[in-house]
Amino acid sequence: MRVPFSDFSPMHGEIRNKMIDTFVKVYDANWFIGGQYCDKFEKDFARFCGTSHCIGCGNGLDALHMILLAAGIGKGDEVIVPAQTYIATALAVTYAGANPVYVDIESQYYSLDPMLVEAAITPRTKAIIPVHLYGQVGRFDEIAAIAKQHNLLLLEDAAQAHGASYKGCRAGSLGDAAGFSFYPGKNLGALGDGGAVCTNSDSIADMVRALGNYGSHKKYMHEYKGFNSRLDELQAALLDIKLDCLERWHESRSRIAQRYLAGIKNPIIQLPAVNPDSVHAWHLFAVMAKDRPRLEEHLCKHGIGYQIHYPVAMHLHQAYRDLGYHKGDFPVAERSAMQELSLPIYYGMPDDQIDYVINVLNGF
Repeated sequence: MRVPFSDFSPMHGEIRNKMIDTFVKVYDANWFIGGQYCDKFEKDFARFCGTSHCIGCGNGLDALHMILLAAGIGKGDEVIVPAQTYIATALAVTYAGANPVYVDIESQYYSLDPMLVEAAITPRTKAIIPVHLYGQVGRFDEIAAIAKQHNLLLLEDAAQAHGASYKGCRAGSLGDAAGFSFYPGKNLGALGDGGAVCTNSDSIADMVRALGNYGSHKKYMHEYKGFNSRLDELQAALLDIKLDCLERWHESRSRIAQRYLAGIKNPIIQLPAVNPDSVHAWHLFAVMAKDRPRLEEHLCKHGIGYQIHYPVAMHLHQAYRDLGYHKGDFPVAERSAMQELSLPIYYGMPDDQIDYVINVLNGF
């Protein structure tokens, strides 16, 4: 048997006619930027997340970048980010002109370790960006308490957490603002790049909307040195169709995750811990294996697709060697980079494939 890491066919097959009908409507409307479909999706996604505002933009990196600029963060400032995540989190800080300051992750939920955050705060620290890695919110209240004590902006990198929640509140509504990605592989994925900022702050929302539109609220009147970062009508319209299905798709991913958690019983494979305060979006089902190369070989031999997220910890990327960090500075992040492996999980994954993955993992 062959099991793909991911397969869009079950998801896209169900909504194919709606997607094509909507494409025709957008096509025939002859209005492709800043129209009714983007406006509707922004309202719907804000309502879904429980925020006052949603502003569509070009991608998740732009979302975080523009939030930082809208909050007045720039040259000489420092922003605390996890030492293990996708590089976009740090790049957003760099593009804003500030300096990313890495803090190790905790080994349970792979989010920022609250026990280490306070020691990284300096007079130049202006914000903290927890990442809801793999689709789960970590020890958020502890981070929020530190941010409040030091009067720091608290931003969510929610790029992997569409539909996740923490203590009854959706990811995207927990901090001062949140950045989302709609990259096609996300739980809520466009048919191309896309992103959004969600916030309850009128001032952040107002400036982000202008920044993404060349720094302008009114055509040809430019208040800021902005960017071209907008969610187009077609992607917004298609995302809105998918948003209506997201809860059902999440239930499917959760069912698969529960099968894995109950069925994989191999002491040399560390299963993901589930935060009792959170609802996991299961963007990824990430296990840890000390002998990952041998596990990779085992999965390949049995035709099971997998991916590695992420094989180089943030501070060891060549792009950020100028910050002066060294191997050994963040041991949990480095261990995660060496051991993490993501198993297949996608909407519509057949039971026989789930059973097969469990059996192959137990036979490792």
